Amino acid sequence: PPPPRHTFLAGVASLSERLKGKIHETNLTYEDFPTSKYTGPLQYTIWKSLFQDIHPVPAALTLDPGTAHQRLILSDDCTIVAYGNLHPQPLQDSPKRFDVEVSVLGSEAFSSGVHYWEVVVAEKTQWVIGLAHEAASRKGSIQIQPSRGFYCIVMHDGNQYSACTEPWTRLNVRDKLDKVGVFLDYDQGLLIFYNADDMSWLYTFREKFPGKLCSYFSPGQSHANGKNVQPLRINTVRI
Repeated sequence: PPPPRHTFLAGVASLSERLKGKIHETNLTYEDFPTSKYTGPLQYTIWKSLFQDIHPVPAALTLDPGTAHQRLILSDDCTIVAYGNLHPQPLQDSPKRFDVEVSVLGSEAFSSGVHYWEVVVAEKTQWVIGLAHEAASRKGSIQIQPSRGFYCIVMHDGNQYSACTEPWTRLNVRDKLDKVGVFLDYDQGLLIFYNADDMSWLYTFREKFPGKLCSYFSPGQSHANGKNVQPLRINTVRI
């Protein structure tokens, strides 16, 4: 199959043809986009510079309450998750539910195609986001790493960022992240994380995914002193 960046550029060219006459001309050229560095969501980078209202988030990307640890509190629309300091919720246990890791999965399982979503992580001091195999274990203490079916990045120790590889890979992040973009090209075996504010690259997993994948979220534990109480929120992408 053609390389991902050529596929994306072809998609952008097709989109441009369909929108001829509907948008003002731009001076942007192929050379303006560092395609040799970014094999990820080039089309979103361009769309963000051109359009007032875009929705790359998959329509069904919400959190699955049936997988949520009993300490987690989900919003009514299942797009926000926070750690609750009060007593655990009286939720029925099942093989789907995390019982030690304070985690929750997305409701949609991906087995093909290209997907992109953004997670608001502003003001937090700890979180883990990424993807998990639908069949990955959800019971007991879990090692969040590819060999266990998890492809994630983590914020830890207040202001440090790492990819959950074996061992962890420290990420070069200059400013504290407010939003993280997650790009999945399932068929190409690419999972790429971005700083969603400027689409700067954070980390790439290159894998041959063996089965269905679900988005993965852990807001981390919060504390009585107010540390890390902010939730994680799936962002509806509006520019």
